[in-house]
Amino acid sequence: MHIPDGFVPPSVSIAGYAITGGVTWYSLRQISRERNPQEKIPKASLLTAAFFVASLIHIPIPPTSIHLVLNGIMGAILGYYAFPAIAIGLFFQAALFQHGGLSTLGINAVVMGIPALLAYHLFQLRDPALRVLPHRFSTQQQKRWTKILAFGAGAGALGLSAIIFTVVIITNLSPDIDAQTERNAIYLSLIGYGIQAVLEGIFTVMLISFIEKVKPELLK
Repeated sequence: MHIPDGFVPPSVSIAGYAITGGVTWYSLRQISRERNPQEKIPKASLLTAAFFVASLIHIPIPPTSIHLVLNGIMGAILGYYAFPAIAIGLFFQAALFQHGGLSTLGINAVVMGIPALLAYHLFQLRDPALRVLPHRFSTQQQKRWTKILAFGAGAGALGLSAIIFTVVIITNLSPDIDAQTERNAIYLSLIGYGIQAVLEGIFTVMLISFIEKVKPELLK
């Protein structure tokens, strides 16, 4: 899901950097409004490292392989810290391992970072003050609702990233390649992303459930 250098025209790369700059500014502005903006920096650093490493561990699922992205988890746990954390992780992936590219860093941050912020807002619906359902939840129902939202955050963020990635690539195919063959390959890859989204959702549920038991304040 990382777009390499030279795969999209300069106009798209510039637009990606512009959007990333705007979203980063907005995220930092929201962070500065918190009571203690520095309190979540260690947690953000830890998840940035996990995001950095996760993309290097590939799980073979013939005829392709997948890897965890973790953008939904980062959104659910970090909130507005997620977008700058993902941008930093992508920078080191591109600089150290050529996973993605520096010219496409902005558009890659958009592809993975904006769904993370949407996952954060989805996961916040577990808060009774924001819940849209009219009746009161028991403790067991609250836990079940949290798991549903955790799955939606993990799977939904990755699924949305895959859709944005597909749209960006298909609308910017080079005329020097067989466009139809490339489109078919990209559409086929969506099947792999679908499987990956389910696995990401399950992993997110497992991690959130574990954190709820041992360190629930991390989810506040």
